[in-house]
Amino acid sequence: MERTAGTRWVDGLRPYVEKAPLAAFFLGVSSGFPYAMIGATLTSRLAQDGLDKKTITAFTLGFLVYNLKPLWAWMIDGVRLPLLGRLGQRVSWLVFAGLLVIAAVVNLALVSPATNLSGTVAAAILVGIAGATFDIVIDAYRIETLKPYQLGVGSGMTQYGWRIGNVAAGGLALVLASRIGWSGAYAACAMFALPAMLTGLLMGEPERHREPTTKRGIGEIAASIVGPFVEFFRRQGAAIILMFILVHKIGDTLGQIVLRLMLNDLGFSNDEIALYDVGVGFWAYLVGIFVGGVLYARLGLKRSVLISLVLMAVSNASFALLAGAGHSNEGLAAAIGFENIASGIGGVTVIAYFSALCDLRYTAAQYALISAASSVVGRLLTATTAGALVERLGYVDFYWLTTVVALPGVLLFWWMSRSGVIDRSIGSAGVDGPGDARNGDAA
Repeated sequence: MERTAGTRWVDGLRPYVEKAPLAAFFLGVSSGFPYAMIGATLTSRLAQDGLDKKTITAFTLGFLVYNLKPLWAWMIDGVRLPLLGRLGQRVSWLVFAGLLVIAAVVNLALVSPATNLSGTVAAAILVGIAGATFDIVIDAYRIETLKPYQLGVGSGMTQYGWRIGNVAAGGLALVLASRIGWSGAYAACAMFALPAMLTGLLMGEPERHREPTTKRGIGEIAASIVGPFVEFFRRQGAAIILMFILVHKIGDTLGQIVLRLMLNDLGFSNDEIALYDVGVGFWAYLVGIFVGGVLYARLGLKRSVLISLVLMAVSNASFALLAGAGHSNEGLAAAIGFENIASGIGGVTVIAYFSALCDLRYTAAQYALISAASSVVGRLLTATTAGALVERLGYVDFYWLTTVVALPGVLLFWWMSRSGVIDRSIGSAGVDGPGDARNGDAA
């Protein structure tokens, strides 16, 4: 009995050291760093240059570009690059997009917010465009490199890489900025694009990549743009799946954007926030990613996603309890830890499900549509209503409201599981190759 249990434990760890999931980790490292360059790191740079808060918030335009990436994602599927094209469709775009990101980050390094504000805004938006393009290629390469049974573990490794790349790039920029200035710091961080580029060159073209039909005329080009969306919406239950994609993350997005405001109003110091929100949260998220991979492998897609949705909804309730309790370091550690574990689990299971929805002929375009749709509603509601809701309801009732808002996504997925919509909607990315993404293993 002990030997059998040990064998099962080893079998559970083995997928994490297979070639494709390890590649997904390095892809994630490069995917996470552009976000840091136009996120908290840029906010720190602008604040230290003396810009006011209103001006700093204008730089969120760089993030909105990520929601527009379906507009050009079809190019990554269907346009063959000159010269680089001999490397293969995915690898050539991976190298090209990586070079774009490096150039965009170096460009942002060279402008001065204090003397050229408009140039800095433009540079930040260019980083957003380059980073979104890099994301499109990285997601397509990841999905086509992973086999169906590896989608759960591979999604987890990608999340590990993303979080580490994001934190490492942001931390390195802050450390170097105090020593060599912001320009040198940003230029140095451009090297974080290299892991994905080198991964593509070493691994080569994904085995599961399917070349789309050759495009010759204007009509064929137009078809290549709409083809990925037509294929998706022809599936049975496509409208219901899109509804789930749009609503499943609203409660989580609303809750997270207000969290720092609540912690400040509850009297937590910067040191306490750094220790619990950043420190405990970081490690809890990594634990959640591992647990998510195990749940996906053991329980399969439907049950693991449903569990993660329930946990993410309940995690918002933990912040309602914290708001009611007031300043409590123990309460903050518990709430932050639970929320990040739940988010880590969801980051694996839900991303694995979204990856399995793709048709391998249109991986880049379809995953770009799915990933953009999964955050756009939450971001719009956050920008327009979150602050007003907090002022009207207070933090306790606001976080109870975000818990309730998360329930439709949970119930909708439960119904999709029971009715067979999920099984019928899985694309070729979830079934083409060893295993079946719906089962979560190779059996």
